[in-house]
Amino acid sequence: MSIDKQSDIAANLQIGPTTLGMVRIYIEGDGIELPLDFEPEEAEEIAEELLAAAKMARSMEGGAPAGGRRKK
Repeated sequence: MSIDKQSDIAANLQIGPTTLGMVRIYIEGDGIELPLDFEPEEAEEIAEELLAAAKMARSMEGGAPAGGRRKK
């Protein structure tokens, strides 16, 4: 699946620190639970990439989302 392809898949996304000093991105969706742990520096790099992508998306005409939907 391309990053720019529309999807109807819904998932829950949680982000927080672990007791071991890591940053966990936890994705839960239709039959999948995916815990992803990152060193704090890696998490900061991911945050920078997210901010850069959000800035680029705002500058595009229409600004429609490119992927799945985020649920809380």
